[in-house]
Amino acid sequence: MGAGEKKKILIVDDVETNRILLKKIVEEMDYQPVLTENGQQALMILERIPVNLIILDVAMPVMDGYECCQRVRENPKYRDLPIVFVSAFDEPKDIVRGFELGGTDYVTKPFIPEVVKARVGNLMNLEENKEVLVEMNRKLNASVFEQRAQIEKERKAVLQALNRVARENAAYDSKLMERLSYNCRILAEAMELSPIYGGVVSEHFVDTIEQASVLCDLGNVAVPTEVLQKKGPLTQEERAMMQRHTEIGAKILTDIAEDGGYNDVMKMAIDVARCHHENWDGNGYPGKCAGDDIPLAAQMVAVISDFCAITERRSYREAIEKEQALEILQKNSGVRYNPQIVDIMTKISRQLR
Repeated sequence: MGAGEKKKILIVDDVETNRILLKKIVEEMDYQPVLTENGQQALMILERIPVNLIILDVAMPVMDGYECCQRVRENPKYRDLPIVFVSAFDEPKDIVRGFELGGTDYVTKPFIPEVVKARVGNLMNLEENKEVLVEMNRKLNASVFEQRAQIEKERKAVLQALNRVARENAAYDSKLMERLSYNCRILAEAMELSPIYGGVVSEHFVDTIEQASVLCDLGNVAVPTEVLQKKGPLTQEERAMMQRHTEIGAKILTDIAEDGGYNDVMKMAIDVARCHHENWDGNGYPGKCAGDDIPLAAQMVAVISDFCAITERRSYREAIEKEQALEILQKNSGVRYNPQIVDIMTKISRQLR
């Protein structure tokens, strides 16, 4: 894309009034709309015109949105291209199918223009941030030691900025990540001295989890704020959106790592981002891993992040006292958490913040 050239959004809808409305929304966001009427035409356009995002209707002649999305994802070139379904199909099974076929987001019709802008804006900002981070890592590999050190510092700053956005989206307390990092280190130090984990948890592991743990919820940058901050129960669609933060966070970190940023912190951060909502009994997400199939760092962050969340004041409740929080964790020992880790954490609980 040349200097000054606007990013392109492909709008695929067989209804002209919808195309016109979506075209206006995209233009108001200062992106260039590319319009077409069905999935087959969309695939032909992709061969000629590079686009940055697709807004895709489901019910269309010739080729519907589901088949189009599946065909797009079959091409490795478009593996990460954001696809937003905009559809009158609002049944949970339709929404879940859209995500299963590779959709990034799903907006039901009749849609509110402001909602479309918010969803598209979040995804475009996420892609732009990823591009910045990947470019930073490219420069890191090509630079001399002094330049590499400076870029590494900047890369951390961008990650911290993204992490701050993720935290603010979820309305977490500003000190939560600091507590999470500190408490993970305390737990890791205790595990290093234990007969069970002494041969696994080293001093290097302790230093690594202290840094990696704070990136566990990075994927929240792509989850709508109204879902993260909702006080009532989530719908099935909202729960699917929320749960995707694990895979989105891991994907962002993997993209950075593959461009030259692979180190022990990034490797552990990817495991933690993807697996910290896996449960010991296998009923977590996204992969329903169980027991020691869950990376050890993710097992530890699962316990500590829940402890920090429980003992933090939220808009809908007061902070829960440490003793009561420990009782809650112990009740979920062997279900949500590794029982041995809960036992060790309980023994050193006085040191936790």
